[in-house]
Amino acid sequence: MLKKRDELTEIFRAIGASEPEQWADSQVKEGIPQLHRYLFLKQAWAQVIDELDDSWIERVVEAAQRNPEAPFSGQGHAIGRMLAQGVERADIVDLVRCAQVEMIAGLCYLLEDPCLEDNVEERVGVLGWALVATNDEFEPTDEIIGSLHESVLETDPTGREMRSRRKTQ
Repeated sequence: MLKKRDELTEIFRAIGASEPEQWADSQVKEGIPQLHRYLFLKQAWAQVIDELDDSWIERVVEAAQRNPEAPFSGQGHAIGRMLAQGVERADIVDLVRCAQVEMIAGLCYLLEDPCLEDNVEERVGVLGWALVATNDEFEPTDEIIGSLHESVLETDPTGREMRSRRKTQ
């Protein structure tokens, strides 16, 4: 996907990237598929709960109460106990958000390196995988969308790179 710098800058701006000029410059000058990288991370961040939304808390607690043995019911049970102990809802949201973003970062690292244990690598050999761009027919190309872990925090929609939204006491 070869585009001119100005066109890329406008695309990055339109899709909400902070510092759209830098993303575009990097793609044009360094040949890094920054638009793919940014959009992948933007979609990953869309899976993270909003820091101002705690409406999901009731849903998971009630779901766990309705079906205590269901998959993921442990989350509802734990949150119910936290609420009973007086933990603030905002603290629960912050905790869950951090865990979600750590998972995104971990998966992004995993895309770069399978990190197989030595005994596993001895048995299966060296292997790897990658996230790649596709062509217009959605067939894989040889353009690797890499180093995603480097941009997880800088694509935080809050702009705080997962730093606390509240002053610590």
